[in-house]
Amino acid sequence: MRLSSFNVVALTALVFSVFFSACTSSVTKSGLKRSDFQVTIDGKKNDLYVMTNKNGMEVCMMNYGARIVSIMVPDKNGVFADVVLGFDSIGGYQNNKTDFGAFIGRYGNRICKGKFTLEGLACQVDTNNNGNSLHGGSKGFQYRMFDIKQINKQTLEVSYVSQDGEMGFPGTLTCKATYTLKDDNAIDISYEATTNKTTIVNLTNHSYFNLTGNPKNTVTGHMMCIAADGFTPIDTKFITTGEIAPVKDTPMDFLKLTSISARINDSSFVQVKNGNGYDHNWVLNEGRGDSIPACFVLDTLSGRTLEVYTEEPGIQVYTGNFLDGSLKGKKGIVYQKRTGLCLETQHYPDSPNKPEWPSVVLHKGETYYSHCIYKFGVFKGDYKSLMESCSKCIVAAASAEKK
Repeated sequence: MRLSSFNVVALTALVFSVFFSACTSSVTKSGLKRSDFQVTIDGKKNDLYVMTNKNGMEVCMMNYGARIVSIMVPDKNGVFADVVLGFDSIGGYQNNKTDFGAFIGRYGNRICKGKFTLEGLACQVDTNNNGNSLHGGSKGFQYRMFDIKQINKQTLEVSYVSQDGEMGFPGTLTCKATYTLKDDNAIDISYEATTNKTTIVNLTNHSYFNLTGNPKNTVTGHMMCIAADGFTPIDTKFITTGEIAPVKDTPMDFLKLTSISARINDSSFVQVKNGNGYDHNWVLNEGRGDSIPACFVLDTLSGRTLEVYTEEPGIQVYTGNFLDGSLKGKKGIVYQKRTGLCLETQHYPDSPNKPEWPSVVLHKGETYYSHCIYKFGVFKGDYKSLMESCSKCIVAAASAEKK
């Protein structure tokens, strides 16, 4: 049967309409209203964008800070819930200085006193945290308006141009990230950036995960495993000392699947005291690639799991220690201390002042790449066997590094 030109046009329009129905629906699966995000900020229109996969998983993002606003995933009984913290409307993000779900740049984590030397020149960037620079300064990428293109129902491309001198950073940085929601329930994030003059860059995502799907619960009941034999100690202002310390026989040891609650309050260990819990960079063992997770998290209540894959040398684990009940998030739930878990793949904090660490310098003509995967799953079996299998994966990563 041959279709007339009119029928071809009509059929094409119908397919396009169905294909992007998830992107234009007025209410998302997580209960967000698109109209509550449609405002103009800094001369650009903010909107809510939706990715869905064949399993019914849904991820919502917006232009402001290229933030992940919600992630709907099932539990062991197939019940979907939102597993990231955030707000029900754009107002919550504008009126509260938070990093919920944000694309972090130009430099994720801290730079001591906002000072560093680059090609012999002294640089001073904006300071916004105990006299140091944190996550790009007082108006880092989390407070900037990104352009977002909906490539298809499972892919978004976000981009931003950071001008030379923005927050004190040298060079015009042109950056983008592609977010792909895979059919295995993984959110695949690929970052790229170029510059017109030598600069530094360290991009990451700052989602606050709560796998229970109910942020009335804390994340201290989550179990976690990290493929890291070492971590970078911090001082009382959260600046790395320059040391890489072993995790063995300390509360920082997550080489085996361990409850976050087990040692998070052990203030006799100075690093737990300095961090007010966990707010540290773990030095990931090499040899993992994309086949072995850098970090694995399990919520025993819901059975939800989260695996983090990356080729970055470090991961910042932050347990929401400074959430204090002053923020009312989605569905009117008040976010108390430790109701979110951040897993930020990265180069080490304050690397511009630690030349012996992996470099964060980007030159003109080079392209910065970074890759992170957040893969969600469900575990229904025996936790003892899971602990053993998880430990084997971590040991395999450590062994690969030593060969």
